[in-house]
Amino acid sequence: MENLPLYIPITFVLTTLLGLYFLWRASAHSMRVLLVGLAWLALVGSLAASGFFTVTDRMPPRIMLAVAPTLISIALLFVTQRGRTWIDSLNQPTLVILHVLRIPVEIVLFWLSIHLVIPTVMTFEGRNFDIFSGLSAPIIWYLGYTRARLGRNILLAWHFLCLALVIAVVAHAVIAIPSPFQQIAFDHPNIAVLHFPYVWLPSFLVPLVIFAHLVAVRGLLRRGG
Repeated sequence: MENLPLYIPITFVLTTLLGLYFLWRASAHSMRVLLVGLAWLALVGSLAASGFFTVTDRMPPRIMLAVAPTLISIALLFVTQRGRTWIDSLNQPTLVILHVLRIPVEIVLFWLSIHLVIPTVMTFEGRNFDIFSGLSAPIIWYLGYTRARLGRNILLAWHFLCLALVIAVVAHAVIAIPSPFQQIAFDHPNIAVLHFPYVWLPSFLVPLVIFAHLVAVRGLLRRGG
């Protein structure tokens, strides 16, 4: 991992920080959101830099310690009244334009596959079509949320499609990680996410885009018609 060109980790770090920036903007510049986000990135990043997640023969795999807290936090936000109140206060157009981050993420994944630290199946050359979400996000943001030219059903369809795309990528990523669960890519497994800074992909960026979609879906369903 140390031999990767410097532009790859730099691009990924900037993309991750931009994701946190969008969340901060959507939360009306909440300092709590910013500080919690930075603290989480620092914690997971430091563990990855120490090699903690590269131990892959344990059950459950250590990488789950980087993923589970964010997923549990998202679930708690949706099942508690206080969490739902906060969710409903978020700026949804900002959370929609946030999905442009998926373009540089896909480019980074492609670069990583060239250097054989993730399998091709996780890129747009394989079975990853998630770049569609990033490319279409500005259109949905402008026509659906700025100009209000798209109906609720079209917006819901876009969000559900993009959710399906990212979940498909996650599924391939999980079974490509060196672990007792590995099913594919034994020649070039998904080792990048076990290292800094790419551990931020499963621990922050992927949960963030899923969260953004779920917030938007909730908003659209509450809006009705």
